[in-house]
Amino acid sequence: MLPGAGRDSAVRRSHTGGMHLHIEAHTLPGRNCGPGPGFPGISGIEVAVQRKDRPAELLDPQPGDAPTATWTLPCTFTADGELRGPYVQNRLGGRFVYLSWLGRRPGEEVSRMFRRAKLMLDEVAPRVLDEARLSGVLVARLALTDAQGGPLCGRVPLPAVVWSAGEPSDAFPGRAGRRP
Repeated sequence: MLPGAGRDSAVRRSHTGGMHLHIEAHTLPGRNCGPGPGFPGISGIEVAVQRKDRPAELLDPQPGDAPTATWTLPCTFTADGELRGPYVQNRLGGRFVYLSWLGRRPGEEVSRMFRRAKLMLDEVAPRVLDEARLSGVLVARLALTDAQGGPLCGRVPLPAVVWSAGEPSDAFPGRAGRRP
């Protein structure tokens, strides 16, 4: 058999095309986060996906008290199997997607980012990535409230985010990046 022939070449061909990363979030923390030591509190909380290298460009902010939030991001796999796209960050430590939390401090009228969560793409199992290359969809499912009841922030480890390939869940409407 020639080098590159068989299933491996079919997978390699499929992953250079377009696909989608679909994020399905549930258990959001609410619209307000009370004050604490060294923290004045935040109101009007929203969460959105940050564009690569552009912290001010946020995709489809969702209210912090929504029952669910979804985003669908365009992506591609490179010839070496790396996931890239306008919302995929690439920093030391790997590729990831930022979920940015916005809100207003007491006395402020304009929302600003106050926390971010990182969905680490290097934690997606190779088998799941292979299936996503073939199906054209990689799905991330996670709760957005931390153990203290606030907005989830920092690196989101497994099993707090569940990665799968294939169709988005029917429990999460809005497959085009918006809530219904």
